[in-house]
Amino acid sequence: MASPSRSVFPFIFMLFLVGCSSRSLYPLPNRRHNGNRQPLQTFRPYNIAHRGSNGEIPEETTAAYKRAIEEGTDFIETDILASKDGVLISFHDVCLDDTTDIAEHEEFINRKRTYEVQGSNVTGYFVVDFTLKELKSLRVKQRYPFRDQQYNGKFSIITFEEFISIALDADRIVGIYPEMKNPVFINQRVKWPGGKKFEDKFVEILKKYRYRGSYMSKEWLKQPAFIQSFAPTSLLYISNQTDLPKILLIDDVNMPTQDTNQSYWEITSDKYLDFIKEYIVGIGPWKDTLVTASDNYLRKPTDLVARAHARNLQVHPYTFRNENKFLHFNFSQDPYKEFDYWINKIGVDGLFTDFTGSLHQFQEWTSPLSTGEEDANKLLDKIVFMISKFKTK
Repeated sequence: MASPSRSVFPFIFMLFLVGCSSRSLYPLPNRRHNGNRQPLQTFRPYNIAHRGSNGEIPEETTAAYKRAIEEGTDFIETDILASKDGVLISFHDVCLDDTTDIAEHEEFINRKRTYEVQGSNVTGYFVVDFTLKELKSLRVKQRYPFRDQQYNGKFSIITFEEFISIALDADRIVGIYPEMKNPVFINQRVKWPGGKKFEDKFVEILKKYRYRGSYMSKEWLKQPAFIQSFAPTSLLYISNQTDLPKILLIDDVNMPTQDTNQSYWEITSDKYLDFIKEYIVGIGPWKDTLVTASDNYLRKPTDLVARAHARNLQVHPYTFRNENKFLHFNFSQDPYKEFDYWINKIGVDGLFTDFTGSLHQFQEWTSPLSTGEEDANKLLDKIVFMISKFKTK
């Protein structure tokens, strides 16, 4: 057995080298370059960055997606629409009014239109009436006035391909979760050569960047992706084009499906779930349809999660937001209590959240993703930091 002095000496010598060196003996986490990127975690519910970390930065922007990746998201989520010249873009609303500075652009003052969208007449500036170049001239702003406004006007609209590049450029494996947004409206207003549809162009881009493979296959784990839509026929249409896992989004109980005009009760019936499970791997319901609410209190859970799980379907509810106006009174203005309820009591398999960092912190506290090697690296980084502080005194 070595003497205490001998066992301590190598450690002291290492500290001496670190203190004397002009650079860190061990690179800090953000400077580590590893040939093999950290894989997607699959042992706990997915953290899905809803339009990026849009609780902090305007939605669907490069900065919002990069912030979500920094904060530990598993998937970055986006909505896909199309420009007048047929380029697929990452943008949520068919109108530009609420989240861009379109009103400040006098050159577009004559572009306002009224179109029928999902059975209602809507007036505004529509993405389908602008080319990509024109859309790129706009700047994005925060949707909600009670959120940070300092980033308004700093970021542009991005394309689907630019969105994909953000995930592929990450220093770990980050999945994508694109939605075919308003496909009926897009196919009515935008035309592509050869009779191709919006859904065809959507899948073409995924194939171009080698997104493929069924859920949890080797190919899928290399570049994970879920495809989502509120339109069942769009999901069925692309089922012959790609085996990527698909999620049927489910709206409020009063909203019919975008394309088939089916009610909430029809598409959540046992008969329909038995049919659709052959084409999808899960559902993405509005969270208040999973647990009934009244007077801003959550009441009794429905049986939809149990029925979905009985058919081996995942459940990824939306949208989790930290602000008090979005939290039911049950959670005492504490978003971590809400996460705990939905993950540990309701048993969901993924959560769409505007605040990626909060969900990631909760999950790291309750079911941490770490290894002994990572812990050792963190310890060394702390030592370097302590010595650097000592040297400045």
